[in-house]
Amino acid sequence: MTFTHLLTQWQSGLTDGSIVPYLGPGVLADVTSTLDSRTMPASSEQLILAMNNGSPMAPKLMYEFPRAAMNVELKRGRAAVTRFLDTTYGETRWTRAAVHEWLATLHPPYVIDINRDTQLLDSYGGIPHLLILGCARIGGTDYRFKLYVSDGSSYREIPPEQADATLPVLFKPMGAPRPQPSYIASDADYVDYITELMGGFAVPAFIKTRRRGKRYLLLGMRLNRDSERMVLSDLLHDAATEPAGWALIADPNDKERRFCKRIGIELIEEEVTALIGEALLS
Repeated sequence: MTFTHLLTQWQSGLTDGSIVPYLGPGVLADVTSTLDSRTMPASSEQLILAMNNGSPMAPKLMYEFPRAAMNVELKRGRAAVTRFLDTTYGETRWTRAAVHEWLATLHPPYVIDINRDTQLLDSYGGIPHLLILGCARIGGTDYRFKLYVSDGSSYREIPPEQADATLPVLFKPMGAPRPQPSYIASDADYVDYITELMGGFAVPAFIKTRRRGKRYLLLGMRLNRDSERMVLSDLLHDAATEPAGWALIADPNDKERRFCKRIGIELIEEEVTALIGEALLS
């Protein structure tokens, strides 16, 4: 099947909800600050450098953002990490990503976005929807998520049993600064979140029902890091088979090839920019 035919299939599936977009850091590669044109930090390395005022950290900390965030949390407190993410994604003004502009024309009824920015929320402004933000290490609840409903203009937090499961759902497992800051960032966050995700406490019951038999389109995702792979594997539980979905990864390495084969994801060796280019021509 040609890339053009695949795009037609994907756009149809994204619109009717049979295909779920799964957005990684690469979808934000074209986003820049409206003030000084610097690139939005989204990848692990970009986030580490931004958190450390542009300077590299020790090699063992540069390996992955959660490790670097854990180091900052231990030295300066959890609030330091939260302030950095709030400033980066909640206060700085950014240009729109081409992928988000494209998805805003389709408005998929279910989207998973592991980035911590707010572009996905902006895409659904004016449209009633549900928002799920991941959270970790909180007491007094068995859940590892915060659930909000939007009437199209503002959010309010609701318990899962009050959710209207017919509304579009935006699932941001790593959190966001709005409506209230909530993040999965440090190693300790990931350990807690993934443990509860595996136990079923990080996904609302209505999502467990909705996701049965879905296929997934992975955009802007590299699959080299164990933490992101573990989150992905659990969020894709009960997916369709043959294939479970597709991943756009130019020049995938052997580790990525093996992982995709194991979970039933078909590799499409293209950049996400190729998808947008085709979409604009269709």
